[in-house]
Amino acid sequence: MNLIKKVVAGLGAAIASVSAFAAGPDMSTLTDSIDFGTVTTAILGAAGALIVVYIAWKGAKIVLSAVKGG
Repeated sequence: MNLIKKVVAGLGAAIASVSAFAAGPDMSTLTDSIDFGTVTTAILGAAGALIVVYIAWKGAKIVLSAVKGG
């Protein structure tokens, strides 16, 4: 019975401590000065280049299979 009381008390303390940080810390003071526009542009540019390479690769496969006839 004593062990059950300790376990229940421990669970209650754990739940209470987790709910205190449910909202998360406020990082707006750190992230307000960072401009993510250039990073987003770079990531989209790299993704676009990969898409072009993928489309060219698939197109070449289609053309080669048409030339081979099968």
